[in-house]
Amino acid sequence: MTKIKICGLKREEDIKYANETKPDYIGFVFAGEKRKITFENAAELKTMLDKKIKSVGVFVNEKIDNIINLSAEGIIDLIQLHGGEDEAYIYRLKEKTDKPVIKAIRVKEKMHNFNTAADFALFDAYTENEYGGSGKSFDTELIKEYDHPFFIAGGINVGNVETVIKELNPFCVDLSSGVESGGVKDLNKIREIVKTVRSL
Repeated sequence: MTKIKICGLKREEDIKYANETKPDYIGFVFAGEKRKITFENAAELKTMLDKKIKSVGVFVNEKIDNIINLSAEGIIDLIQLHGGEDEAYIYRLKEKTDKPVIKAIRVKEKMHNFNTAADFALFDAYTENEYGGSGKSFDTELIKEYDHPFFIAGGINVGNVETVIKELNPFCVDLSSGVESGGVKDLNKIREIVKTVRSL
């Protein structure tokens, strides 16, 4: 069954929504502006999160020591790299932590299998001057030949999530703007999409 990640949580209400609807993962974004959260705020929110839900730290070209500290303190359970981190960076990270690593790939050409030390790829839309979180979708034909477990993001919402899952069979769908109204998480949208994914 495809797993669900709700990304960009930053309020106590967001954690309550997650605890009610039980996605597999939630994401704390430590980069950008729109959904950025401080390390301190993430630590506080993690204490409120249902222990069965795994937290993913989303980083863009972050200092490795900061990621290691957040991992060691139990604030994040998985590491998502959304910047220009290369394989050497991923190897250094994995030498210092056993947390699973997700490497985001902004798709603009056909993706075959590629060698990476990361545990998962995350496919997202390519948007110039943005590292992700644009809410834009991409041509899924470009990733149909990729045959390892992967996360998929980019414009996924309740109107298209069933098609995405049936066509691509991703390991996990990653949602953010698709479960928001007015720039904040919407409980009814989260309920609806979790119900839809769990029913497939």
